[in-house]
Amino acid sequence: MTVLRLGPDAPGIWRGSLAWTGEDGAWQPWRLPPDRVDTAHAPDLVVRARMAAGVRATVRTDATALELRVIALDDEVAPVDVLVDGALWRREPLAAGATTSRVTLPPGTKVVEVWLPQYGEVRVGPLILHGATTADPTGDDGDFRWVTYGSSITQCRTASGPSETWPALVARRLGWDLTCLGFSGECHLDPIAARAIADTRANLISLCLGINVYGRGSFGPRTLAGQVSGFIQTVREGHPGVPIVVISPITSPSRERLPNAATMTLEDVRGAVANAVTTLRLRGEARLHLVDGPSVLGPDEAHLLPDGLHPNADGYRLMAERLAPLLAHHGHAADA
Repeated sequence: MTVLRLGPDAPGIWRGSLAWTGEDGAWQPWRLPPDRVDTAHAPDLVVRARMAAGVRATVRTDATALELRVIALDDEVAPVDVLVDGALWRREPLAAGATTSRVTLPPGTKVVEVWLPQYGEVRVGPLILHGATTADPTGDDGDFRWVTYGSSITQCRTASGPSETWPALVARRLGWDLTCLGFSGECHLDPIAARAIADTRANLISLCLGINVYGRGSFGPRTLAGQVSGFIQTVREGHPGVPIVVISPITSPSRERLPNAATMTLEDVRGAVANAVTTLRLRGEARLHLVDGPSVLGPDEAHLLPDGLHPNADGYRLMAERLAPLLAHHGHAADA
């Protein structure tokens, strides 16, 4: 029986990471540049950057089965999703340590996607295809590339699985090549993140900004709008003419008018993000756009926030339904 082994060095198969490194006989995906993570001075951000949100293997093949070894560093790890021709075929739970999943596939040629866990630090072996005579990439350099940055609400730990985070749902619906830079608790406008986005190929960029800044009080009334503006301008330097969509925080009822450690309410944070975008637009940034967070998930959907902050699986699906047409509109404008 034919056996094909597809590691991250297989051209066009593995997508969604910025880099890979070899560790303990497996590959480590990175969502920030590993050669620069020491300059972040943020150990928790580095841990999140080693999580594989949005990282997947996609291949057109006639394989009869696939096999994948995943090493999880702890029990707080999401499952692996296997999709066939766009539909969920198998959801494989993981636990701490090494897990080897073997999944029987339907006959004939089909597109197989293997989405790595959106939460939990993992390393992987090669994707092994059994009984395959073909194993071809499904995309090329002409694919529409979307980079999205944000917090836990972009990493989506509580989604049903890695293929059902709101960025994954949007990308699958629109046929876009996703790079997800959602960092749970660590979306603080870090320069390393801005530079990573500037250095990553993109046809559309979305930035979900503000909720972690509110939670940590990392910037205040004097500094926040300027930090947002500087972050956007760094991204723009790497992507002249590419549409940038800024999404302010979705609703969080208990935080809307509650001052944080920096004396800002969530309404204040949302206003500072909007002010930064408006000012840059007045300075000629015609391809910079603002989406008001509560229009994506607002007070009427507070029941979809079990802890008052993070959406549940249904909340992430609703976010995808509302954001897909908005992002598609700006994406199509990029081609105009």
